[in-house]
Amino acid sequence: MSSTQPDRSSREYPDRPWVGVGVVVWRGDRVLLIRRGKAPRLGQWSLPGGAQSVGETVFETAIREVREETGLEVVPTGIVTVVDAITPDAEGRVHYHYTLVEVAADSAEGDPICADDALEACWATADEAGDLTEWDETRRVILMSAEQRKARPASGR
Repeated sequence: MSSTQPDRSSREYPDRPWVGVGVVVWRGDRVLLIRRGKAPRLGQWSLPGGAQSVGETVFETAIREVREETGLEVVPTGIVTVVDAITPDAEGRVHYHYTLVEVAADSAEGDPICADDALEACWATADEAGDLTEWDETRRVILMSAEQRKARPASGR
């Protein structure tokens, strides 16, 4: 690659947004949180997820990312929302830019075993998750997903 061409594969200081998939994994009234092992938001409690690969659907990405980060199998149930995650650096340049498709999913069994970029994992109620997470958008997405679950017919859960 020549020095005049941008590195389109770089997630830091990208020349275009990256598509990421966050997964709101439910088991009963509890949501799965992971403590991030990579930037952005290193060390913070968040939803599992990651970058979508070429040729992969959003739901396939959700399944793969949860499996890679926690070892859990999930069944996606729908799209919650889309979030713009733009992180500037100290000079105001865009350090990270993700378009995050937030997917709801159910997980029936198993304990999370952290791997990939997940340092820890826990199950929390929506209120507990609100206390643990630092990013307002994560809290908003979890509450939105909880409301959508309440509105779904019981047979669809």
